[in-house]
Amino acid sequence: MSASIENERFVSAALAASEDCIKIIGLDGALLFMSEGGQRVMDVDDFDVMKGCSWPSFWPDPSHGDIAKAIEEAKAGRCYRFSGYANTAKGRRRYWDVKVSPIFAEDGSVENLLSVSRDITQTKEFEDQQNLLRQELSHRIKNILSLVQAAANQTLKPGDDIMTAKSALLARLQSLGRAHEILLKTDHHLATLQAIVEAAFEGYAGGRFTIEGPHVALSPKCGLALALTFHELVTNAIKYGALSNESGHIDVVWTTARDGERDLLELNWTEKGGPAVAAPRHAGFGTKMIKRALSGYIDGDADLQFDEGGLRFKMVASLAALSRVPATA
Repeated sequence: MSASIENERFVSAALAASEDCIKIIGLDGALLFMSEGGQRVMDVDDFDVMKGCSWPSFWPDPSHGDIAKAIEEAKAGRCYRFSGYANTAKGRRRYWDVKVSPIFAEDGSVENLLSVSRDITQTKEFEDQQNLLRQELSHRIKNILSLVQAAANQTLKPGDDIMTAKSALLARLQSLGRAHEILLKTDHHLATLQAIVEAAFEGYAGGRFTIEGPHVALSPKCGLALALTFHELVTNAIKYGALSNESGHIDVVWTTARDGERDLLELNWTEKGGPAVAAPRHAGFGTKMIKRALSGYIDGDADLQFDEGGLRFKMVASLAALSRVPATA
């Protein structure tokens, strides 16, 4: 067997085994050759059907600038590299790393172009996931810091007893910590309203509460805000409300309904069996947060009613706002 035939067999076997899509392209952009391995990764059943077609036509508009530049550079004797999305012959969207190089004739002129495309879809998806995680972490840190700052500003006031204020601030920070643990354990960064409410009662109420409602997903931003809200409600109930005696009870019930073009959640916190309730003379951190800040988080209304029979908290929120993860630039 001649050396040339052996070399041809070696090259043929290498092209068939390679997971890269190796193509020869004419100076006019026509597709002249595609390796056997390339046909496999490109889902090509019959190369003759596409032979002679324009190679740039297989790429979507966003990549046309790179394609034109690659052909121009290779025709000038230089290599050019780019990456972008393009569908396979069967419509699978893949992300490709592409290198276009000149093929020189014996006289040194460029007679054809060589294109080697590698499917790096998994790498691209991993990079995208990492970017999303970094963006999510950035949002979550900003949300936590803003809530911590608000809690500190309202808790640590001039003239207040420092030890009492310190205890209250630490309790609020612990509540945020529990909520953050819930958010970290959930898939797709969405906690549930059930988990956030249950965490607020953890270690306090000894079964003197009822929680009832359908599954509702919460974005990290809303999850943290609601965790702090329910912490304030539980703390108030322990000090002054239904959990300050031996017979009080708290019902936390929510429902969902369609209102025009919006899906809404209505949540009611109702305290019963506690001492008589009166509205405080001055609004504390919890009251201010619920009436002012929380409404902006939920795209709805949040209100406290100091009924004599027990405190009532009502929240009407947009389900879309509760679960929406903010977009990032």
